[in-house]
Amino acid sequence: MIRFLLVVIFVVLFLVLSIPLLIAEWIIGKFNPTMKDKSSLAIVNWAFRMVIRLAGTKVIVKGEERIPKDTAVLYVGNHRSYFDIVLTYVRVPRPTGYIAKKEMTKWPLLSNWMRNLHCLFLDRENVKEGLKTILAAVDKVKNGISICIFPEGTRNKVNDTFLPFHEGSFKIADKGGVPIVPMCIVNSAAIFEDHLPKIKKATVIIEYCEPIYIKDLDKETRKSLGTYTLGIISETYFKNKELL
Repeated sequence: MIRFLLVVIFVVLFLVLSIPLLIAEWIIGKFNPTMKDKSSLAIVNWAFRMVIRLAGTKVIVKGEERIPKDTAVLYVGNHRSYFDIVLTYVRVPRPTGYIAKKEMTKWPLLSNWMRNLHCLFLDRENVKEGLKTILAAVDKVKNGISICIFPEGTRNKVNDTFLPFHEGSFKIADKGGVPIVPMCIVNSAAIFEDHLPKIKKATVIIEYCEPIYIKDLDKETRKSLGTYTLGIISETYFKNKELL
């Protein structure tokens, strides 16, 4: 429980004490949006690294050199833990927005930082609003902001399994003209979800697979990008699972 308390106390203190930073970031954004993107990314990355350290998590990262550096990308990952966002966000080389459930907007300060980081909020119950979010994400990637999505739609609660990937998520890459980077996360639930409410030391493997360029795929594969990407992540997952 000590690690859990340390993480909670740190997050609460960060959110409260960072209010002046939020104000400063708002002002910077009025005059220099690019500087705001860089500074918000640096601030949140520092906070996330502290959370990882307090949780006692060891992260093994593989394939990071495969991420294209000259373009925005659509990161697509499996999702077992709240820590998936923390663990992967500290690795992004450019401003990156995550697509989160709309309920996150109810969290003051946290939602403010998320908006600073180009995060988008998805209403999973409203198809029309969900489409608007996807179109907003398309606009982001066209303007050089990467997007990360967990297309299972929710956290999978069973280890070593995967929920089907929603095909609609992949329209972001298709319509935005950016590559898909499959992102395989192994053992993240061992930090927290496997033994709620305790946070325990754990080793997590994150592997970035070869980017997928939709224009290079055949017509049939394009129709089932979710299934195709899930197959890559699943194969990579079980290969890395053997190493733990």
